[in-house]
Amino acid sequence: MDRSAQNSGTIEVRTAHRFDRSRLEQWLAGNVRGFAGPLEIEQFKGGQSNPTYKLVTPSRSYVLRRKPPGTLLPGAHAVDREYRVIRALRGQGFPVAEALGLCEDEAVIGTAFYVMEMVEGRIFWEAAFPEVGHEERPHYFDAMNATIAALHRIDPAAAGLEDYGKPGNYFARQIGRWSKQYLGDAEAGRVFAMDRLVEWLPGHIPADEGDARVIHGDFRCDNMIFHPSEPVVLAVLDWELSTLGHPLADFSYHLMMYRMPAGITAGLAGLDLAALNIPSEADYVDAYCERVGRDGIPDLDFYIAFNMFRLAAILHGIKGRVARGTAASAHAEAAVAGLEGLADLAWRQAELAGAS
Repeated sequence: MDRSAQNSGTIEVRTAHRFDRSRLEQWLAGNVRGFAGPLEIEQFKGGQSNPTYKLVTPSRSYVLRRKPPGTLLPGAHAVDREYRVIRALRGQGFPVAEALGLCEDEAVIGTAFYVMEMVEGRIFWEAAFPEVGHEERPHYFDAMNATIAALHRIDPAAAGLEDYGKPGNYFARQIGRWSKQYLGDAEAGRVFAMDRLVEWLPGHIPADEGDARVIHGDFRCDNMIFHPSEPVVLAVLDWELSTLGHPLADFSYHLMMYRMPAGITAGLAGLDLAALNIPSEADYVDAYCERVGRDGIPDLDFYIAFNMFRLAAILHGIKGRVARGTAASAHAEAAVAGLEGLADLAWRQAELAGAS
């Protein structure tokens, strides 16, 4: 599966996502400093749940992210939250695109949207960074590590984000949420390893809750824009799943790349890391711990089991939508094909954490 070909670049705006260009141009002229048309609109190919557009003018380009049209679940596709968090984090010196304007008036293009700067750089779709030279590769991993550590060092209150999510009991709430969703979707069927995880996870949550931090929720290499020629993260993208939560949940989700096969998401399992000059998992963990002031992560296997369970529950939900005919794309069916293997892998992480 060529993830780069599937997601890179732009296309003509999809029919279902079109809107009146002149109304948008009028809004931009009145709300985005320095905007000057004429305006051309393209749509990014990537599979984001929030449709994302490239706005091209003679002097510069912008990015627009909007709620999708149609009936939505309450609280889903909250572009206002994305806009708020990137504005706040940029004020703390964290690498995100500059937020330029939020429009909650659905009369403009049909749904709420926000506009941000277009950050020019590179996106890497495979965690092995095959496009990067052998000697340079460790520096790209170090840049990712430094970026997620920097996020977790930010004090939410100092950033004005102290009410961005519920503090405390993060794992209990998340396990409960995804267990309920899994058990409630009868059309997607049951998965033996998932049943075992639903039973085991709640009783084995580590005592270390720690301080709540802003967590990204989907921190991986293809949600970052790197400098055109240097191992520097210019902007972290796609904050749709961000909230206040346990930083180790966020970091261990990112760390899953070491234990995940390629295909479901960007993975490194089965590759010769030494030959590729990629840091080991242990070294990567040590670098993060040093940056955030931790002595280590003794319950790492639990955290990874939790994240694999969470990802498997998401795939299980997609399977239900495929069964109901509401997610009939080839991409959805390909993702669902990996559900049982991912659930089994999650249970193996639980066994490493002491499950039997």
